[in-house]
Amino acid sequence: MCMEKKLNKRQYAYEVIRSRIIDGVYVPGQRIIIDQIAKEVGSSPIPVREAIHQLESEQLIEYKPNVGAVVHGINDDLYKETLHVLALLEGYATALSSKFITYEGIEKLKQYNQEMKDSLTNFELDKIGRLNRKFHNLIYSFCPNKLLLTNIQQMLDRLDTVRKSEFTFYPKRTPQSILEHEQIIESLCEEHDFRKIEELARQHKLNTLQAFNEQ
Repeated sequence: MCMEKKLNKRQYAYEVIRSRIIDGVYVPGQRIIIDQIAKEVGSSPIPVREAIHQLESEQLIEYKPNVGAVVHGINDDLYKETLHVLALLEGYATALSSKFITYEGIEKLKQYNQEMKDSLTNFELDKIGRLNRKFHNLIYSFCPNKLLLTNIQQMLDRLDTVRKSEFTFYPKRTPQSILEHEQIIESLCEEHDFRKIEELARQHKLNTLQAFNEQ
């Protein structure tokens, strides 16, 4: 019982800190005050330190000498590396999903992509970003490899901390991204070869990296 209670407090502290990083409440470079978090979550400092160690392993927090735990800012190189890893993971996840996606799922993907087109016409850039995430999350919902999906989500969370700080959405890439979505939908509809679908989805993410390099 004591171990379970300790685990719950650590998990609660982890969720509190992590959500604040992802939501932009804690910004890159901001110091995490352990005693303050412990007071907020109603625990001793130990579960909070354990939660911070977990977030450190996910590269959302780093320890600095004479400072302590701070929110980890992501520089250009780490951003590019994260996109490279995501390209590999998302490509494979999309190909795995192709074996299980339903007709209803395909129709929903078409709807999301059409809504992205409409949002682009209306210059609703924030909405485009949300629809893009929905588009890919729907594909992954058919992926049977849950560990793979967990790793993808961790990478996306890391990128979210970047988007809320120094990097911005690439509106010039949006029309091409929508066309690439159409190609992905077509490949899923026609049940293309696993390797072809994987390559198509992987290149889709790498094109985002290229857009970043060109900005």
